[in-house]
Amino acid sequence: MRDSRVDDYLATLPAWQREAAQRVRLLLHEADPELSETIKRTRQPYFVLDGNVAAFLGTKNHLNVFIYDPIAPDPTGLINQGHGNATARSIQIFEGDQPDETALLALVRAVIANNRAGGWRKLAT
Repeated sequence: MRDSRVDDYLATLPAWQREAAQRVRLLLHEADPELSETIKRTRQPYFVLDGNVAAFLGTKNHLNVFIYDPIAPDPTGLINQGHGNATARSIQIFEGDQPDETALLALVRAVIANNRAGGWRKLAT
């Protein structure tokens, strides 16, 4: 389910970040049609399904795509920030970057599968 407030947030980003976020957004929904969008922390887009899956944050020089599962496998090294974080890692997308969409889709599906199985906290114990 889409949330128009996410569109409002994306409209505030520089064109290249907006385009990257829109592509990732499509992939998130492709991963599972039951994924929902919402706004948390006043204005930050979150994508949820049985728990947090991902979130966006535009910064001065990159787009952060937070992945809310520290145990989902990342065999291609797509995640480039936050290794060892307790709850989330991130993919920093810089202008001109072309993230591996197949790897991103697999990563998001793994997060969703972990959420449906009770969440990474339960699975990690």
